[in-house]
Amino acid sequence: MAGLVLVLVAICPAPSWADFAARVVTVHEGDRLTIYHNSRNETIFLKDIDCPELKQPYGKQAKHVTAAFIGNRDIVVRGLKRDKDGRMSAEVLLLDGRNVGHELLKEGLAWWRRSASSDASLEVVEELARASHKGLWADSHPVPPWKWKAPKKTSRKYSN
Repeated sequence: MAGLVLVLVAICPAPSWADFAARVVTVHEGDRLTIYHNSRNETIFLKDIDCPELKQPYGKQAKHVTAAFIGNRDIVVRGLKRDKDGRMSAEVLLLDGRNVGHELLKEGLAWWRRSASSDASLEVVEELARASHKGLWADSHPVPPWKWKAPKKTSRKYSN
C-alpha cells in the first residue's frame, strides 16, 4: 500500500498531505460512493457536482459511468471535508490525475453546484456539455436533483 501511495503522489498534480489513497467499495449513485481507507468504510460525495437521482432521467447512467471509472478501483481522495449537513465530500481523482466529478460534468451527467463550489472553471465545463446537448442536456428542461427532491406543494382541502 505504501508503494501505491508513493506512485499516486508522484503522478497526481500538486498533491497535498491531506490527499490519501483509498479503494472504492460501492458506487451508490453518480456522485455518492463508499470508500475503504484506514480499515474502515466511509461514504463520500463528489465535490462541486450534483448528479441526477437514480429515479431521474440519466441517474442510472451517471451511476454506471462513475462505476466504470472507479468501481472496485484505487483512487486518490483530495480535500475530504464535512459540510454543514454532515456529509463528507472530496475531489476523487483517477490514477491518471483526472477528476471524476469533472468527467461527469463533461459528459453531461451532472450539474455544477455553484453555491457549494469555488471552482468557477466548472461553469465552462457545464456550458460546453450543455451546448453539445450531452447527457441530461439533451432534454429541453432537465430538472436538477435539488428541485426534483424538493417537497411538492399540494393544495389540501379539509372537510369536517
